[in-house]
Amino acid sequence: QVQLVESGGGLVQAGGSLRLSCAASGRTFSSYAMGWFRQTPGKEREFVAGITRNSGTTTYADSVKDRFTISRDNAKNTVSLQMNSLKAEDTAVYYCAADRAVVMTTRPNYWGPGTQVTVSS
Repeated sequence: QVQLVESGGGLVQAGGSLRLSCAASGRTFSSYAMGWFRQTPGKEREFVAGITRNSGTTTYADSVKDRFTISRDNAKNTVSLQMNSLKAEDTAVYYCAADRAVVMTTRPNYWGPGTQVTVSS
């Protein structure tokens, strides 16, 4: 069982930056692929970024590539998402996710409650 809690969301102007963090409980954090998803009202939750268990591989949605960076610290049981050059279309609730698979899938095993990110244009 893994419990996830996100932090770092808020309101930022277009072009600005935010850093989201996700703290995970449990002693098996390093055995999970981790990732971030986002969702806006009326739309399906979409993949944003993923990182493998040992940080060997990262993947990104095309819409955030070269602007967002995912990282993890297995010693601290945390995963972060650095978001730069934010756009109004990045406004969403962002969710941290943990997946037992080697890489993040579209149906992870655990979700955090989410944190709101609002980008004003």
